[in-house]
Amino acid sequence: MQTLKPKSKSRPFCFSVKGHVKLIRLALVVTSMTLFILAQAPEPYIVVTGFEATATLFFIVLYIFRLDQLISCLFWPLLDIINSVVTAVFLIVVSVLALIPETTTYTVLGGVFGLAASVFSIADGALIYRKLLFNPSGPYQKTDAHDKL
Repeated sequence: MQTLKPKSKSRPFCFSVKGHVKLIRLALVVTSMTLFILAQAPEPYIVVTGFEATATLFFIVLYIFRLDQLISCLFWPLLDIINSVVTAVFLIVVSVLALIPETTTYTVLGGVFGLAASVFSIADGALIYRKLLFNPSGPYQKTDAHDKL
């Protein structure tokens, strides 16, 4: 009789909640950057949103191709949390600065999309932080009594 092997619980990154949040975050940042370019907003708005889009795309590619498991010399979840916090701070500052003068409609829309992207950035950091808390990696891990046999 053939024994059944248990399915592994690893899902592809694009079908996970973390993947959806990161993809929505990328779409919002790219939309904000596009609106800033169309409005001919000041260059720091475009540069900050372009940098955040590039960093988010880097982490998406990293997780899709499982390079975080291949390159184990860096603690990728911590870098991702730091990136999420820095992204949220920069996007909040740029979006609020874009919303204050209300120069053009595209600039205001870029600011609104930037604020939405910062909310998703905070959510992304919270998801990664929660995963770190539920999956401790260290010298001490609880084991059940029946596992010792």
